[in-house]
Amino acid sequence: MRPAPSPRRTIPILAIAAGLAVGNVYAAQPLLGSMSESLGIDPAVIGLVVALTQLGYWLGLIFIVPLGDHIDRRRLILAQGLITTLALSVVAMARTETMLFAGMIAIGLMAVVAQVLVAFAAALVPPDQRGRAVGMVTTGIVIGILCARFVAGALADLGGWRAVYVASAILTLAMVGLMARTLPRRRTSGSGEGYAATLRSVPLLFLHDRVLLVRGLLAFLVFASFSAFWTALVLPLGAPPFGYSHTEIGLFGLVGIAGALAASAAGRLADRGLAQRVTGLALTLLLASWGPIALLPHSIPALVAGVILLDFAVQAAHVSSQSIILARHPEVGSRLIGGYMTFYSAGSGLGAIGATTMYAHAGWSGVSVLGALFGLTGLLLWGFTRTSVTPPPERQPRS
Repeated sequence: MRPAPSPRRTIPILAIAAGLAVGNVYAAQPLLGSMSESLGIDPAVIGLVVALTQLGYWLGLIFIVPLGDHIDRRRLILAQGLITTLALSVVAMARTETMLFAGMIAIGLMAVVAQVLVAFAAALVPPDQRGRAVGMVTTGIVIGILCARFVAGALADLGGWRAVYVASAILTLAMVGLMARTLPRRRTSGSGEGYAATLRSVPLLFLHDRVLLVRGLLAFLVFASFSAFWTALVLPLGAPPFGYSHTEIGLFGLVGIAGALAASAAGRLADRGLAQRVTGLALTLLLASWGPIALLPHSIPALVAGVILLDFAVQAAHVSSQSIILARHPEVGSRLIGGYMTFYSAGSGLGAIGATTMYAHAGWSGVSVLGALFGLTGLLLWGFTRTSVTPPPERQPRS
């Protein structure tokens, strides 16, 4: 019997798997026109591809991620990977819009394996290394999001939109095989409660623990600000005087690689008991980032600087919050991540809707004010609650 691989070897594999899973959610965005033309779907309807994928992801956060505290996480991860491979294959072979839409819902539903992987990584390591593990997997997720649109567009240019899903299905299946060989067999120490009780416990955890609720609200506000920027960015850049192509606009996403660096650094600082301070600094940077972002009509370099600050701030806040909530109740990590990410998802939706509405009525200035307002509200919430949001004793820095 082979000895279990060390976490040092396993965590990077989890990070790659998480990035690949989340990348499937965003890969469709640059392919909508090709899908519409290929399958004869009305352009007004093809947007459902993105909406249904996000709906699947949201449902997965509620109904699948908490299962990680109820059954063996390793088996759950491998099962999700196999179903994802099947869903990607369905999309690649789709000949009708019904087949396409069903496949996209399944892709979104299974993509929440990324959050199960976060909880799995946190459970593999000692408490004083938890932040680093969470940061590394989050780095994988950030890179997956940033690269998905660009890589999907490039593959589609070479072999059509179906080639994107064929390639992803092959990579996902290969990753399932790798994880089957390397992930340790670790059964979660559940309480024996039923699935329904597991689901009911998620909102109760956040309602009964003020720290969890505050961290959820911070996630809501941080990702509302983040989503407001990335949703609205294509509108001014795609119009005169810029007139950038989708590929050129997609390159701005690669600037956000700073977010991946922030995730790793924030995790290491959280292990030193500094997660609370990192959050305050991140929220301050988030608010400050909207200053140069607001200069978009006049300065692309200022926009780039703002993107770096924005992505760095968002990922630093994200990892520090996850480190804090996982330290509160490590025995129910999957439920904590699922509940926390529900706030994240809701904030992203509000930011997207708010940004397009503001742009229609007040242009980019209105979007900038909205994004900054989300950031300011988050900073004020952190300021008023920071004395009650402290790590447990195992996370306190040494004197």
